[in-house]
Amino acid sequence: MKLTVVIPTYNEADNIQPMTRALFDLGIPELELLIVDDESPDGTGLLADDLTTHYPDRMHVIHRTGPRGLGRAYLDGFRWALDNGADYIVQMDCDFSHSPKYIPQFLEHIAHYDVVVGSRYVAGGRTDERWGWGRWLLSWWANSVYTRLILGCQVRDVTAGFKCWRRETLLGIDLSRIRSQGYVFQVEMAYVTEKLGYRVLEIPIYFEDRRIGRSKMSIPVKIEAALRVWEVRMRHHRLRPSDRLTA
Repeated sequence: MKLTVVIPTYNEADNIQPMTRALFDLGIPELELLIVDDESPDGTGLLADDLTTHYPDRMHVIHRTGPRGLGRAYLDGFRWALDNGADYIVQMDCDFSHSPKYIPQFLEHIAHYDVVVGSRYVAGGRTDERWGWGRWLLSWWANSVYTRLILGCQVRDVTAGFKCWRRETLLGIDLSRIRSQGYVFQVEMAYVTEKLGYRVLEIPIYFEDRRIGRSKMSIPVKIEAALRVWEVRMRHHRLRPSDRLTA
């Protein structure tokens, strides 16, 4: 079993070293780490390169030089992982809002599901207490009401960015179908996954606010993501399980 953790980065110089250490401290022998850096001006990519010397053959870095974007970074990372023989692929953020401690739980469940989602909005899931009611309500409404109402998704945390994928699931989705950039990328992946009939399990996580640095999720970004949900629906509403890509 080969597990590849894919982490896109942009200005995560203060988080890259502790996150790398936390992942390898899990003691999962088959775990490899792929950093996909979008030309971070703070030197995140160079720091990642240096870390590869401490974890030879287990840590890898892609330096993206084309158009930036979370969706593009993840798609490049997923393709690299698949091309390099990953059986399971975990996607997560570098800022510790996604705790590495949940990865062993992902691996316990992934044998029986096609994707396991770390969810803030199932029973037992929580967000950082520092959010405040306004921020929590907006996020909950966007995930559990607005997006689910438009797309008909069963998953409660539609914008979740902490997931464990089976190799076969990502191949069957056909990543060339996915066009979204920014945070609506997560919505499009969730919608296509369900339309194609894949088995999804949500497990509860505690979503901590980033420890260091500033969030990239601004109000304009949130508004754009909300509007683009309709594009996702129009693009994929006719998908059926028979549309899975087969080898």
